[in-house]
Amino acid sequence: MDKNKNKLTSNMEDYLEAIYDLIIEKGNATTGDISSRLNIKHASATEMVQKLDKLGFVKYERYKGIALTPKGEKIGKMVRKRHDILSNFLKLLGVDDDIADTDACKIEHDVDSATLDRLTKFVEFVQDAPHDPKWLGHFEHYIKTGVHLECD
Repeated sequence: MDKNKNKLTSNMEDYLEAIYDLIIEKGNATTGDISSRLNIKHASATEMVQKLDKLGFVKYERYKGIALTPKGEKIGKMVRKRHDILSNFLKLLGVDDDIADTDACKIEHDVDSATLDRLTKFVEFVQDAPHDPKWLGHFEHYIKTGVHLECD
């Protein structure tokens, strides 16, 4: 048996993340919701959900909706967490919210776990730091002017 046959693709991860988000937001997910969320055709959403069902990541009943299995929920939650960490990191760098969100989607599938762990620590450190730490203000000044501020 081909061991890559059960390997999740980036596309599959996007579906599981979307299903996870929809269930958190609305309490349920349908193929129509997924097609709207991912901006794809309804038939494509149905086809992928059926594939995820066969792989054991979701339980799908036509006209009734989609439920995540425990392993599907684990993946959806993990991808959502990676996305949020990357998006927050990019926003800390001053990247526009919409661009940060789009770029996080692109990066979330390929980032190494060691890199993600370090980014997580950095984001948490900055978010938990005293309001407006000096170095963050210096960085914002550098973004705007390209000039370093003198240290006190």
